[in-house]
Amino acid sequence: MSTVSISPASPAALTLATSSTTMRDRFADVTSRLLDEDPRTAVVLADISAALFEEAAARHPHRVLNVGIREQLMLGVTGGLALTGMRPVAHSYAPFLLERAYEQVKLDLGHQGVGAVLVGTGASYDASAAGRTHQSPGDVALLDTLDGWAVHVPGHPDELETLLRHAVGGDGCAYLRMTERQNAVAQDVATGEMQVLRRGSLGTVVAVGPMLDPVLDAVAGLDVTVLYAATVRPFDAVGLVATLDRPDVVLVEPYLAGTSAWAVGQALAHVPHRVLGLGVQRTELRRYGDPSEHQRAHGLDPGGLRRRMDAFLATVREDGAGDGRLGRVG
Repeated sequence: MSTVSISPASPAALTLATSSTTMRDRFADVTSRLLDEDPRTAVVLADISAALFEEAAARHPHRVLNVGIREQLMLGVTGGLALTGMRPVAHSYAPFLLERAYEQVKLDLGHQGVGAVLVGTGASYDASAAGRTHQSPGDVALLDTLDGWAVHVPGHPDELETLLRHAVGGDGCAYLRMTERQNAVAQDVATGEMQVLRRGSLGTVVAVGPMLDPVLDAVAGLDVTVLYAATVRPFDAVGLVATLDRPDVVLVEPYLAGTSAWAVGQALAHVPHRVLGLGVQRTELRRYGDPSEHQRAHGLDPGGLRRRMDAFLATVREDGAGDGRLGRVG
């Protein structure tokens, strides 16, 4: 597990990607280069992002396949390619890729025992103006019903490239969750382990992917440890336990609140502990607006995060464990 130094002057507000390099742009660029580099690589699309792969399709017409608006077929073709020894990458909006085609993900990949890389875009509420059809806050929780999936949640295009190359170079099933919103600074995510960004004594905050910058804003002046995770499956239980002082964990995820609470619970099953899961609320937000307004409505802006962290960390434990300090864990 690596330790990264964060400058106090670093921007700590989640921002919409304004440069020409968004995660989606980087995904198309890197995957196009992977098509050139490895004849096992294939891309399967269902119209979404097809324009970004036009040049790659001209170079590799038999390995860039657009099946049209047929997401179940996209996953069926992906499974078929994997059965022939190819390393397919399937891509669409997350609700189309995972929710609409869940049966094919379960059977054509998992049941067949073959691997592929699924790359979703849109995240939880990037497409806020498009309504619920284009939103999938439950995507990672849905994959938790299946066995053996790696799940990567990059917070920056540079992290996306590192994790994508790792996933395509592997042989199992992997899901990469892209978003238009990104942290100001990329972290070193090559190992897949959580990184220690700061140390504190009042508890540990685990920030996942694009939630890092709002978390850093929220914990300003708060004596807590901050861990950063861009890979959440497998969950880095060793990294969490190794840095834990007081067994109070705040889990901040950019998808359904509490999605990884079970993983934290398994990691800390040997000690009394408390977990606060912050993320997208289960109650559907029946409004449009922009992503920043959705962020605030779900309490995932720095102010909303800080209010709930303060209340949680100030609560006296009810199990008679005093202030809950562990001293040393493990």
